[in-house]
This record gives sequence, C-alpha cells and structure tokens, in this order.
Amino acid sequence: MPVLTFRYAVCGGGNTLMALLVYFLGYHYLFNKQVFDFGFYAMKPHIAALFLSGIFSFLLGFILNKFLVFTDSNLRGRVQLFRYFLSFFFNLILNYLLLKLMVEIIHLEAILSQLINTFIVVAVSYLMQRKFTFKVH
Repeated sequence: MPVLTFRYAVCGGGNTLMALLVYFLGYHYLFNKQVFDFGFYAMKPHIAALFLSGIFSFLLGFILNKFLVFTDSNLRGRVQLFRYFLSFFFNLILNYLLLKLMVEIIHLEAILSQLINTFIVVAVSYLMQRKFTFKVH
C-alpha cells in the first residue's frame, strides 16, 4: 500500500470515526431525535446532526490532510483551504441528499443511513483531495 494511501486511510478513518461519534451524540442526545428549531429555520434531527458533525469534520480533516497526508503539495495554504472547503461542501451536499433519500424516502434508520453514506462520501472525498485540493504540480 502506498504511504499516501495509508496516511489518508489512518487520518481519514480517525476523522470519520470522530464525525460518526459527533453525529450519533448529536442525533440521540443534543437533538434528542426531534426537530431542532433555530427560531428562523427548523431542521430534522438527522440533518442537524449532519451539519454539527460537518463542522468538526471540516476543521480536523483539513488539518490532518494538510499537515500529515498531502505534505508534498506545493499549493499555498489559503488555496488548499479554499479548495478543501469546495470539496467539503460538495461532499456535504452529497451526504445531505443521500441522507434525505435514505431516511425520508426509503425510511432507513438515520444512524444506518449515515454509516452507508460515509462509505460513499469517503471514496468521493479521497479522489477530490488527491486530484483537486492537494494536487501536486
């Protein structure tokens, strides 16, 4: 296994486990499986938990990818951050749409749906990080 792939798997795996834990805790305890009302907008608990875990995942993911995984990238840090945000946002939307489909249309359990989505999004994310965000010229 190439070193880059190994580092990505370890760092990405750790970040993914942290995101799943935040999702689980947010869904079950913070949002208590109930609609979360911001006052100006109400979110279903599985969507609110997704955005909560996304905040943590974005921050930890960028730091791990920049400093431990894609260390040979010669792009400037702010360019990497912007590209990481674009790729993160794309993956968040993909995850959001898949979660809506699985929970609200297919009626799968939210935690199971998020677990399935995680495998899909991780594969897409790896390709985007390697070919776009931390690309080496």
